[in-house]
Amino acid sequence: MAYKTILTIITDTDIAVSALEPAITLANRESAHLDILCLGVDRTQTGYYYAGTNAFIQQETLHKAQEDSAAIEAAVKTRLGREGIAWAAEAAVAQIAGLSHLVAQRARYSDLVVMPRPYGEQRGIEDEAATEAVLFDGHAPLLIMPEGADANVIGQKIVVAWNQSHEAMAAIKQAMPLMQAAELVNIAIVDPPKHGADRSDPGGALSQMLSRHGVRAEISVLAKTMPRISDVLQRHVQDIEADMMVMGAYGHSRFREAILGGATRDMLERTGVPILMAH
Repeated sequence: MAYKTILTIITDTDIAVSALEPAITLANRESAHLDILCLGVDRTQTGYYYAGTNAFIQQETLHKAQEDSAAIEAAVKTRLGREGIAWAAEAAVAQIAGLSHLVAQRARYSDLVVMPRPYGEQRGIEDEAATEAVLFDGHAPLLIMPEGADANVIGQKIVVAWNQSHEAMAAIKQAMPLMQAAELVNIAIVDPPKHGADRSDPGGALSQMLSRHGVRAEISVLAKTMPRISDVLQRHVQDIEADMMVMGAYGHSRFREAILGGATRDMLERTGVPILMAH
């Protein structure tokens, strides 16, 4: 398996805040085709218009979204014009309600989707919607690139957050090309269950599976010494100087994670290293 089609989605006319640069780097590194979806977002929603809203205002918001998508596409073409990789840019417009379907259709035919963190400054609801569309409806692996992360050096030392879930295993299998090229993969297990099937050898079966794929793996069993598992994992990443993490996304419902919080949202909000996620 290899990443031969990489997709990135840009919703801001300032392409510097997108994940375009790391996507270009990875496309070069993997000899992959890079697809760029230049998305103008029409934020009007049927059923949410206030009294007095008229067709003129609706047309203006649509026109603004079309201008944004065209501006993004022009900036992307200027940037990619000096690259030697195979690439294609597509301009599109969508309302928030229809964004998920559009993004999922593009993600479904991609080996890897590269996007910036969906939370933080200069991020809007469309970024969160696109992230979830890739994972839930596009069924594609998603590489989240935090600001300042260098795609040239990621994947040398990878931490795998292992909790025996289907989501974690999906992420591991999707990250296999990166892990096979890594110098070291660290399987991190936080407070493994005392009565689990692999209680005598936490992570042993996974380590054996990875070794058969040529992955150099070691196991770290971590105590939950901090309130959130995401904090334990992030501290571990720092302690061993890892440059990337692999983890399952949304083991609980998105609604529960949005209201109560969860490891996925916590990691997406705070991560300082790239994370490959799958659901």
